[in-house]
Amino acid sequence: MVCMADITQTSQQTASARPIRDLADAYVNDLATLDPTLATAIGLPFGQDRLPDLSPAGLQADDDLRAATLAKLAQAEQQAAADGGFADADERRCAGLLRERLETQQAFSRSGEQLRAMSIIFGPPQRVRSTFLQMPTATADNWAVIARRIGAVPAALAGHRASLTEGARRGLYAAPRQAENVAAQLADWGTSGNGKGWFTGFAAAADGSSAVQADLDRACAAADASVAQLREWLVSDYLPGAAGTPDGVGEERYHLSARRWNGANLDLTEAYEWGWSQYRDILAQMNAEAIKILPGADAMEAMRYLDEHSEIVEGVEEIRVRLQGLMDQAIANLDGTHFDLADPIKVVEARIAPPGSAAAPYYTAPSKDFSRPGRTWLPTLGRTSFPLWGLYSTWYHEGVPGHHLQLAQWRYLSDQLSMYQTSVGGVSACSEGWALYAERLMDELGYLEAPGARMGYLDAQLMRAIRVIVDIGMHLQLRVASDSPMFAGETWTPELALDFCATYSGRGREFMASEVIRYLGAPGQAISYKLGERAWLAGREAARKARGDGFDLKSWHMSALSLGALGLDDLAGELATL
Repeated sequence: MVCMADITQTSQQTASARPIRDLADAYVNDLATLDPTLATAIGLPFGQDRLPDLSPAGLQADDDLRAATLAKLAQAEQQAAADGGFADADERRCAGLLRERLETQQAFSRSGEQLRAMSIIFGPPQRVRSTFLQMPTATADNWAVIARRIGAVPAALAGHRASLTEGARRGLYAAPRQAENVAAQLADWGTSGNGKGWFTGFAAAADGSSAVQADLDRACAAADASVAQLREWLVSDYLPGAAGTPDGVGEERYHLSARRWNGANLDLTEAYEWGWSQYRDILAQMNAEAIKILPGADAMEAMRYLDEHSEIVEGVEEIRVRLQGLMDQAIANLDGTHFDLADPIKVVEARIAPPGSAAAPYYTAPSKDFSRPGRTWLPTLGRTSFPLWGLYSTWYHEGVPGHHLQLAQWRYLSDQLSMYQTSVGGVSACSEGWALYAERLMDELGYLEAPGARMGYLDAQLMRAIRVIVDIGMHLQLRVASDSPMFAGETWTPELALDFCATYSGRGREFMASEVIRYLGAPGQAISYKLGERAWLAGREAARKARGDGFDLKSWHMSALSLGALGLDDLAGELATL
């Protein structure tokens, strides 16, 4: 366990022209000492052989650090006011972001939510595993560091179990559906690696050439055993106690979680109704597009047709290569025309996600020094055949000009802004909103001309609109709209949500089943895409009107990507001033 007294990084504010950003950076360093997976993600040169303390004591250390930082922030804000205001806009934005994020996280912790943290994507075990995919593996020394960190896996998972146990003692359980699906996911980890376990399979890449092979073997065996033990405990001990815990979290918990993902206190009634209006509009566009693909067909029929009659890539490595080429071509086309990209940002890698991942593709940002590039990840779900029509827009979202251009630009500017604004302080609505905006931008620029590509874009848009509907609907137990073609007037349940999502998505029932579990495990995250995109579009339109003929889209894009993270309370307003 790392205590606050053990932290070697200093949180002392220094006298400089950027006291707020210095404080924010000190917080990131201290937090990364408590959570070395953060150090790995950012590329900070310490803690690479350690894992965070996920026990209640570790969670308390996080709380203590946030409280201390908030106290120092208050002093810095008072000094700025006495000096006549913040030195520049970056200081002002950093102060607002730091306060909102820390206060929201403290409220989240006080509610006990971290004592029932359970998600197939955002959970602590998933965070532990994913850090190994970000570590260098080229040398024997690299593998020695990995071996020591894998050796820390049993203690990390035991700490997580202790936190769940404390939550259970307080009557704070995750819903059984979440525990069942996490247990199933852990079982998948156990059967990967040729049946020996995920960690053993991961370390097989050392190929016996490492001088630390014996250490790796021992550490992997213990880590894989600890995964199995956590799964068995979830099934035998946790699940019986969780029985009866509802899937939906209710309005109070939803508001708190939605604030965490969106950086705003949302009007959920307005958002729910807006989600329905988006669903109706996008579905109408899809039906119009369907006629171009297959005369007389509706959207769902056209997408089934595309699954069989559009271009299909055979082979896992083949689809990885194809996605790499798609991103490389996008960079070549967009750089200098719609973006001005620094050289380090022009490198991005397509990867295949490890077994036992959730169904949705995802992106991981580069390290601060770009020694590890940004990467997109495709979960195959056991498939070896991949229709391309549904992947074009997704890779514009995950890669270029989506997550990669934003998050890599943030990393590039992390010294000018702060590490906090470009990493830890990220808000889902800002980053996912940009990525969804990026899909729309590629449609506007005419990049969706391949057969079915525009239908894939609209399908992605529809899924994000449906997310707003079902996420709010399930958690608040709202009624389905009276004009809905399915379940009109009924109260949302996970079963209704899955049927609805599967009916109106080209991505298949298995994919959408994983998605519904994801929504239930991270209330308010699923709505951040469409609400974030709405803010990006509103900010662009306001800036266009303000600038008139002087509005330049490339300049606006680069200025927007250089702001760092912002919550929905501030995003559209800041974008409008550019």
